[in-house]
Amino acid sequence: MRSSALLRLTRRPIGSLYLWGLLCVPAAATAPCVAAENDGYTLSSRDEISADSAAVPCNNPERLEAVKTLFGRRGASAAEISVERFDKAENLTVRKRGSSEEIIVIGAHYDKVPSGCGAVDNWSGIVALAHLYKTLRNAALNKTILFVAFGNEEEGLLGSRAMVQGIAQTQVDHYCAMINIDSLGMGAPQVAENISSKSLLELAAGHADRMKVPFAKGTIPGADADSTSFRERNIPAITLHGLTDDYRSVLHSARDQPEILNPESIYLGYRLALALLSSVDAAECKAWR
Repeated sequence: MRSSALLRLTRRPIGSLYLWGLLCVPAAATAPCVAAENDGYTLSSRDEISADSAAVPCNNPERLEAVKTLFGRRGASAAEISVERFDKAENLTVRKRGSSEEIIVIGAHYDKVPSGCGAVDNWSGIVALAHLYKTLRNAALNKTILFVAFGNEEEGLLGSRAMVQGIAQTQVDHYCAMINIDSLGMGAPQVAENISSKSLLELAAGHADRMKVPFAKGTIPGADADSTSFRERNIPAITLHGLTDDYRSVLHSARDQPEILNPESIYLGYRLALALLSSVDAAECKAWR
C-alpha cells in the first residue's frame, strides 16, 4: 500500500478491539445497530474463527476438500454443497435461498501459489466465508446468497471468470452485488479501491465508522482479484482485505504461514462483510449501480 493514512492505520494494534459496534449487525446502511439474534443470525466467536484459521491446508490438491469440510463443520449439509467444474477451475458453491430471485455473491478464492501455505492468501478469506454462511444459514433473507469458493484465482481469476461467463445477459440485473474477501489476517479491514465499485466502498466505509472499526481504502498497484470478473459484467463488486504495508514480504512467499495470521483481523473482516451483506440484502439492487 502506498497511502500514508493506510500505513498509520495498519500499524495500530487491533488485538484489543472489543467495541460496542461489534456486538451488533446494522440492518441497513442508515439503520442503527440491532441485535443479530433478533433476525436469526448466529454470530461466530473469535475463538471459532481462530481455530479454523490455524487449520490451513498447505497443499493445493487438499484445498477444495478442506473447504468442503469447513463448510460442513459450519452447518452445510453435503446436499447443499455443490462443486461446478469448468475447463480450468472448480468452484464450490453453497446457496442460501431468499424470498426473491435477486442474488448476492459472497466469494473468496481457495487456491494458493506454490510458495508458502497460503494462510493469508487466501485461507483467511475462506474462513470468513464459511463463518458468514454459518451466521446467515437460518436467517430470513430477501435475496438469495451464493457463497462461492473460487478455484484458480492465482492463475488469472479463472474460477470467477468462468462463473461470470455463465450468467446470461438477461440475468445480470438480478445480481445485486459481489463481495470478495481476499487476504485478511494481517491488519484492520480495508478496501482495495482500484478493484472495487465506489458505491460498495462508500457503504463499507460508513459501516466501519458506525461500528468503530479501524478502516481504510487504498490502491494496490498492479493488483487484481475476483471482484474484477464481476465488475467486467457491470455487477457492482468490492474486495475486502486485511493487508499491512509490508504485505509484499508475505503474499506469494514462503512467509505466508499460519503463525503469521492475526485472528482479530479475520474476525473484523467477517463482521464488516456481514454488515455489507445485511445492507445489500435490505436495499433494492439498483442502489449499488
